[in-house]
Amino acid sequence: MSNNRCIETPLNIGITCYPSVGGSGVVATTLGIELAKRGHQVHFISYERPFRLPENEPSIHFHQVNVNDYGLFKYPDYTLPLSVEMARVSCKHNLDILHAHYAVPHATAAILSRCMLPSDKQPRIVTTLHGTDTTLLGADPGYGPAIHHTLLQSDAVTAVSGWLEAETRRVLNYEGLIEVIHNFFEPAQPKRTREEVRRELGIGDEALILHSSNLRPLKRVDLLLEALSKVRKRDSFKLVVLAGASFEPFMNDVRRLGLEDRVIVREHVLEIEEYLQAADIAMYTSESESFCLSILEAMFFGCPSVATEVGGIPEVVETGKTGLLVQPGKVDELTNAVEKLIEDKDLRKTLGENARAHARKRFSAEAIVCNYEKFYRRLLADQPMAEACL
Repeated sequence: MSNNRCIETPLNIGITCYPSVGGSGVVATTLGIELAKRGHQVHFISYERPFRLPENEPSIHFHQVNVNDYGLFKYPDYTLPLSVEMARVSCKHNLDILHAHYAVPHATAAILSRCMLPSDKQPRIVTTLHGTDTTLLGADPGYGPAIHHTLLQSDAVTAVSGWLEAETRRVLNYEGLIEVIHNFFEPAQPKRTREEVRRELGIGDEALILHSSNLRPLKRVDLLLEALSKVRKRDSFKLVVLAGASFEPFMNDVRRLGLEDRVIVREHVLEIEEYLQAADIAMYTSESESFCLSILEAMFFGCPSVATEVGGIPEVVETGKTGLLVQPGKVDELTNAVEKLIEDKDLRKTLGENARAHARKRFSAEAIVCNYEKFYRRLLADQPMAEACL
C-alpha cells in the first residue's frame, strides 16, 4: 500500500463484525459510530446491518454480503462472498484500514480479499480477537492453524484484554505483536425511567439482580441459579435475565430450585440501557471470560457486580472497590457475596458509584477510541506498533 497519503486526514475504514446481539458486535458497531463522529468514513461489511447501526448518517455506510445457498455445497459459504465484497469495497472506496472483529471468518476473509487487489489498493488489515476465536476455535485442530496463519498475515493484531493476549500466545503459540485495547461502552439514553421499568417487571423494594448473556455453557447459568436459590431471604430479590438465546433449557432448573416467582426473562432485548438503569446488582458466574462487556455496561449505570474471578474480568472489576469477585465454581461464595450486597444498601451504593467513575475514566468511548485512531495512524505510517497507543 502506498504511504504517500497524508495520514492526518480523515481515514476510510472498513469494519466487519457479527451484526447480531453480542459483545463483539456491540463494541465494533460503537467503534464505527464513534470513528464517524470524529470525521472518518466508516464502511460496515456484513451479511446484515448491525442492530445498533444508525441509518442516514453520511459518514456511515453499510455493504451487505449476499450469501447464496447453492445446492452443490452442503452448507452455505460465507467466507468467500465476504472476501469478494471486502475487496470490492476496498477498491471502490480506497480503504485505508480493514478492521476485522474475530479471526474466523472475518479476518480470514480479509486476508483473502487483499490477495484480489493490486498493491496500491490494499488496505492495512487489523484483526481484533474477542475471545472464542482463541479459547474455543484456536484450540480446535480444524481451525487453529488457519487462525494462526491469519494472525501472521494480518498487519496488526489487537486483543480486548491482557488475559486474552496471553491466552492467544499460549493456545496458538503466536509470537507476534498483540496490542491490548480494552472494550468500551457508550450508553444510549434510556427511553423509560427506572421506576417505569421496575413497575413493568413487577419489582418493588426487592433487589433487582441482572444477568445479560448469550447463555452459552461457559456462562454457567446453572451455577447462577443454584447460588440464588441459597439466598436465605427468598423474597429479597428478583433475577432479571436478558437472554440472547432461548431460556427454555434452564426452566427445569428454575422449577427444581423453586425460583419460579423469582426469575423474569426477557429475550433478545436491544435497548438494554432501560434494564441496566433499573438494576441493583449484576451477577456473572462464568467459567471463562475474555473481558465481559455486560459487567462494564452495568458499571456505567452505577450497578456493582458479583462475578467470578476468571479471564479478563479482574481487568474490569476491582474487587472490594467496584464489585465483588469470587473463585469460579464456588456456589456458597457467590451466595454470600450477593447476599452481602442485597442486605447492605450502603455498600451497594458505594461500590456502584465507584464502578461508574471507574468505567467512565478507563472504559468510555472518549478513553478508548483515540487508542484505535492512534493505532491506525501508526500502522499506516509504518511506525512500531508497540508505540501505537503512547
